[in-house]
Parts: sequence; C-alpha cells; structure tokens
Amino acid sequence: MSRQGRPSDDLTGAQIRVARTHRGLSLRGLARAIHVSPATVSQIELGRTGLSLARLHQIAAAIGVSVPEILDTDPTGATGPSACGTRIVRPGPEDPGPGSDWRSYGPLPFDVVLRAALEEFVHVGFHGATVRGIAARAGLSVPGIYHYHAGKQQMLMTILEYAMTDLLERATAARRDGAGPVERFGLQVEHLVLFHTHRAELGFVGAAEKRSLDPDNSRTIAALRTRQQRFVDEEVADAVELGLFRSEDAHERARSIVTMCTALPTWWRPDGRYSPEEIAEQYVSIARDLMLTSRRRCV
Repeated sequence: MSRQGRPSDDLTGAQIRVARTHRGLSLRGLARAIHVSPATVSQIELGRTGLSLARLHQIAAAIGVSVPEILDTDPTGATGPSACGTRIVRPGPEDPGPGSDWRSYGPLPFDVVLRAALEEFVHVGFHGATVRGIAARAGLSVPGIYHYHAGKQQMLMTILEYAMTDLLERATAARRDGAGPVERFGLQVEHLVLFHTHRAELGFVGAAEKRSLDPDNSRTIAALRTRQQRFVDEEVADAVELGLFRSEDAHERARSIVTMCTALPTWWRPDGRYSPEEIAEQYVSIARDLMLTSRRRCV
C-alpha cells in the first residue's frame, strides 16, 4: 500500500489488466471508452504512470465492474475471491456517461463506501460525518473502510473529482451538439440544469463542502470549476462579438446564469412539480432572455 492508503500504481495497473481481459475488453476498447490513447492505457497497466482515483473510477465503469472488484482482483489472473476480504458488488448498472448521451444519467458508479460517504455528507455534513457512521451505512467494519479509502478527506475528494470529471465531459459533449454560439450557450445551460438535478446530491456536497477540502484539493476542484465556467463564457463572448447577445455586463450575466443552475440542489426535489427536463427548458428560456439583444429577444 502507498502512504496515502491506496494500492501502488503497479499493482493496481496489473489488476486493471486482469479485470479488462476477463471482461473481454481490448486495450484499444478501454482507451476509446475513457478517451485516452492505447499507449496511455498500456502505461497505466504497467504501473508507469500515476493513476488518480477519479481515473480509476472511470476505468472501472468502462470495464463494467466496481472499483472494489478491481482492487480485489488477483493480479496474477487467478479466478475466485482474493485474500483482501469480501468482494463488494455495485448494486446496479453504471452510469452510461456522456459517451452514450450527455442527457442520460444512470446510477452513480460508486462502490458502497463512496455511496455511503455521499449519503453521510448530505445528511450530516463533512464535519459531522464519521468513518464509523459511513461504515455503518455501508454495512462494513471500520477497518474494512480503510481497506479502500484512507479517510474522510480522500472520500470527499474522490466524490468531487468524479463529479467534476463527469460534469466537464458532459459539457464537452453538449458543446459538440451546437451549431453556433447561441445554440451552444443554450446547450450548456441545459447540461448544467440536468447535472444539478439528476446529480443533485453531488451538486449539493460540491457547493456545501468546498470549505472542507484541504488547500491542495481545494485548488484542484476550483480549477475544474473554472473550466466549466469557461464553457459558458466562451459562447457568450462569441455571441456578443457577432451581435447576438447583449454586450453590457455580459460576463456578469453569464456568471449569474451559471450560479442559478448550480443552486438547483438547494431546492429542487425529484418528487417535486417539475422534472429535470422541464426545469432545463425553463432555464434555457430564462437564460436566453437575459442574454439576447433587444432586437432578437422574441426569436
């Protein structure tokens, strides 16, 4: 194990290779699924490049297994349970992700520990959460929790890294569907609304627990948030240049629209009056009204 409480990259790489081959997935197929080159996957499996927890979750989802299943895999390729303990099986199909359709959302591809941690953070907050409470939610012992995660901070960072990675991948896919800056702007608003309703728990924890991150982790997540804002800012700037959006306070208007979307987890509920898709339609209309020039406002 590494000093951070994770398996070493060379061991995990070997486990990834075995899990991939047992599922009949080629190296090139895995590379396509996680949007990297085959050479990068090869380096990961050989343990010659760093492997973040967010990337490990992405790989597990692409293979069709859970992270604990990968970590319980015998790196020699032998079948059967490993000596690491009880295998933890994901309780449902993984999120299809933006590679399938950026508007589609399935169950989160989290192991039972991260699912339990997310529930605990939502209900009692990061500082109110305890490893013992997370273990109880997961149906595991406290030592069993530490087998997969070094502590609360690592759990929180893993959850937020996954959230931001998924958010940015969906933003990229949404942008590809637009024919011009106004359409792409609307698609970004739609994407943000769908994410912050379908993934309301992630959005809520991301907003509420930014202050709970260690300084290095906080900077990492802040940089990813800035990248998402730029998806919107760039379309606004292009539309202003073409005379399609109002130029006065355009930057501030764009920021207020993004904030309007990211605030959805504070009030939207799955059993409420409007579905995510209905909210998205309303918000796109509101956002365009805020940005369009007066001569195009009725278009």
